[in-house]
Amino acid sequence: MSARGEFSSRIGFVLAAAGSAVGLGNIWGFPTQVASNGGAAFVLVYVLLAFVLAYPVLMAELIIGRATRANMVDALGKISNSNLGRATGVWGFVTVSMILAFYAIVAGWMISYFFESFTQIIGWDSASQWLTGSSMLRSLLFCGVFIALTASIVVGGVSNGIERWSVRLMPTLILIILLLIGYVATLDGALAGWKAYLVPDFSAIWDAGLLISAMGQAFFSMSLGVGTMLVYGSYVSKNENLPVLGASVALVDIGVAILAGMLIIPAMYVALNNGVQIFSESGQLIAGDSLIFTVLPALFNTMGMVGYVVAFAFFALMVIAALTSSISMLEVPVAYVVESKGLPRKKAVWMLIIFVMSSIIIVNFEQLFGLVISITTEYSQPLLGLALSIFVGWVWKRDQILAEIKQGNEQAEHSLFWKIWPWYLKFVCPVIILFMFVRSLNILDI
Repeated sequence: MSARGEFSSRIGFVLAAAGSAVGLGNIWGFPTQVASNGGAAFVLVYVLLAFVLAYPVLMAELIIGRATRANMVDALGKISNSNLGRATGVWGFVTVSMILAFYAIVAGWMISYFFESFTQIIGWDSASQWLTGSSMLRSLLFCGVFIALTASIVVGGVSNGIERWSVRLMPTLILIILLLIGYVATLDGALAGWKAYLVPDFSAIWDAGLLISAMGQAFFSMSLGVGTMLVYGSYVSKNENLPVLGASVALVDIGVAILAGMLIIPAMYVALNNGVQIFSESGQLIAGDSLIFTVLPALFNTMGMVGYVVAFAFFALMVIAALTSSISMLEVPVAYVVESKGLPRKKAVWMLIIFVMSSIIIVNFEQLFGLVISITTEYSQPLLGLALSIFVGWVWKRDQILAEIKQGNEQAEHSLFWKIWPWYLKFVCPVIILFMFVRSLNILDI
């Protein structure tokens, strides 16, 4: 096993990488996009684009990571043999640190709602109101709790920390989703939600808005561009078949997103049946934080005592989803500090300034929260994905890439993957990613 750590099993890597990809956005964003954009027609487009857009970039990150056995800064410096590569790596770990800073705030809210289900059971109304309020103290406290949870896992390293907890958390997450799907399916109104989610409206497939939404969801749902998959790839055994491993990660991520839709959309229509508003003034299904912190809690309140149990399970699910993503995000700057600055892992984890960044956002919430989200996810992340495509497609030597892939599959040179992927990543992916970025700026009138 590598001195810098290595995943001890294939399933450990797949669950850890899929956990990185499966985050809060999969659970609260994907389902409502499906129901608002042609139902199952959106799912078909999303699955297709996940493999023609996200999978090639995912493979680029995994191959860079395993070939260089390094953090993002050193890895991009090695394949480009330039300071521009290292600067791009610094940009990546700064971006992922900023994402983790605001992500920890939202995850902290999930923890407070999780505890609120207990206070409801024992009738502690004042505590319940505080736990679901919008006080600065509440946000700081539970943000700190979440960051401490994340750090306590990452400090254990690859096999004893990240892998050990991923193989526990991901099956638990899937089990909770399946149990909640089974329960919600028995409630009045669920059938209408299943129809909205699963019945395809094929006339919507060629709608520009659907295509843009599906492309964005496919790219961002796999945690691409910021180095998480690159760093995880650096811990993969040289004996593994990377294209197969990457496909496994993509399939698990897609599968969990689809399962989340099978829970969230029927639950929303159950809420509608119980008198809860689920549509915005524009007629769209409510999504995002309003869905999680307003619509679904209102549904749980209509269920009586069983609603407390459902709320407990649901927010446990949300905390787990957040945690599997946050440990991969924290590993990006930790790997850099450990390898480039020589700090012991324990000090590198606990000396990071993520909580300070989160605290600054909380104190200046109105000015910074939305701004940080916009800068990182709408601008920085797609541009980083574009940069990675260019580095692998145009800068890194083709024979070195093939040599790395052949370590896990000696016949890789004759595979369909090798015949398509290098050219696709070189010419097609940069164009698609650039188009998405320009479209997000509303420069194109489409």
